[in-house]
Amino acid sequence: MQMTGVGIGRGSAIGQVVRMPEPLPDPQDSPSSRSAEDEGARAAASLAAVAADIRDRGARAGGSAKNVLEAQAFMAEDPTLSADVTTRLADGKTAERAVFEAFAGFRDMLRSMGGYMGERAADLDDVSQRVVAHLSGVPAPGVPSPEHPFILVARDLAPADTALLDLDKVLALVTSDGGPTSHTAILARDKAIVAIVGVSEASSLSDGDTVIVDAATGAVTVSPTDDEIAAAERAIAERESAIAAPTGPGALADGTPVPLLANLGSAAAAEDAVTKGAEGVGLFRTEFLFLDSNSAPTVEEQQGHYTKLLQAFPGKKVVVRVLDAGADKPLSFLNDSPEENPALGLRGLRALRANEQILRDQLTALANADAATESDLWVMAPMVSTVEEARYFTALAHDLGLRTAGVMVEVPSAALLADRILAESDFASIGTNDLTQYTLAADRLLGSVASFQDPWHPAVLRLVGEVGAAGAALDRPVGICGEAAADPLLAVVLVGLGATTLSMSPAALADVRAELARFTLDQAKQFASLALSANSAVEARAAVTAAIQ
Repeated sequence: MQMTGVGIGRGSAIGQVVRMPEPLPDPQDSPSSRSAEDEGARAAASLAAVAADIRDRGARAGGSAKNVLEAQAFMAEDPTLSADVTTRLADGKTAERAVFEAFAGFRDMLRSMGGYMGERAADLDDVSQRVVAHLSGVPAPGVPSPEHPFILVARDLAPADTALLDLDKVLALVTSDGGPTSHTAILARDKAIVAIVGVSEASSLSDGDTVIVDAATGAVTVSPTDDEIAAAERAIAERESAIAAPTGPGALADGTPVPLLANLGSAAAAEDAVTKGAEGVGLFRTEFLFLDSNSAPTVEEQQGHYTKLLQAFPGKKVVVRVLDAGADKPLSFLNDSPEENPALGLRGLRALRANEQILRDQLTALANADAATESDLWVMAPMVSTVEEARYFTALAHDLGLRTAGVMVEVPSAALLADRILAESDFASIGTNDLTQYTLAADRLLGSVASFQDPWHPAVLRLVGEVGAAGAALDRPVGICGEAAADPLLAVVLVGLGATTLSMSPAALADVRAELARFTLDQAKQFASLALSANSAVEARAAVTAAIQ
């Protein structure tokens, strides 16, 4: 028996299923036998204990997980939520019920906002469950920890669960929810974990079932035969051998170069990217310098961080995205005014133009760091949707001393006008995550529409092809820096559509490098044509897979 979903990467695993425990039941809505003061003391103690536990998890996990978990800890300490809990306790609620209702109300409000704030809704559910479990004196729902290696099966995974996964025990992840850009999928790519998401039948799997998880085909084989197990073992060995082979520049089988770059969120991750074979940086996110601050960092503060990054890649290309924030990622000094639909509001370059000094300071700091180092610095603006915006950013970057300035193509209008936008810019980089959500009108952070968030969709690929064709005609580089570049097979298709570089999580570099080396440019173009001829993302992936087999 086989189940199918969206595979993350090209890995395979064989093992026994261990299911994630189901969420705790909702606390009963019955009057408390304690005083409101006693219940308040219980709630305060549990909220503080959970916040401390989440912070400890973050400190042990480190990296980007630490930032995610720190944000969750702040949720448990949020004074607005505490005030809501106190109000409900005054009405005679138990601490368990008051916490549940307060978090649920806040969660629903965030979910209605969509975008970055919508993503926080799922995190609130996780914090709420942990507080209720602490109040009830039962273990918090989380990743089980048997003594043997296992295949973890869950509806989805919360940040606090994924941060401390024991990668010596967890052979693979299978989730019933989520899409290729879900939190679980991003974690799997970042940690090089075998994973298949969106397996709708996963709930029928039982503890102890033996399964083969093949991310390359997106298939979960239940109760496999001896022959199927032997074939999977050979595939696992072959992949391990390929990954262990010496790294080199990314290239197709006919020698066509396809530089493979890294997506980074801080300069501290540069060493790991170089070790994994990154030929440079295709997306350096600068938001970490601005978040959790009441004022923008100074030119000098920014310059220090950028210099450290550039020094790690002497002579190599480093593409830095200027601050991508706004109403979907509120910053008090940029724009924290509430908006009905932040994903369509004042974000990216729009927010920076409304606060131009922040943009000027950032570009100045980048120019200073560039002058002090030997890397090849490129800068790009997020959320460009018009020719005029491209002209504005490129001219400003050049005026402030930066040689190479480009734009991100994340909005369909930018893809459709790529020939005109690239005439005003030095390069384009396609952010497939946002391009997919705007093309299919499906918020990439909402699980309810995760099935639409698939960059294999022919509509998305057609837009990528428009940008690729414009880049070729104008001799402008066209990179891919969204999650799509980390899908090895889709990476081949993207090159066939005109992408000249691919940027991804460092953990995905080996698989993508090996996949590119299997095919020529003509074959990549043939696969791209097949995908464009399909009517859906599922059909596109299946058509290319069938052609290869």
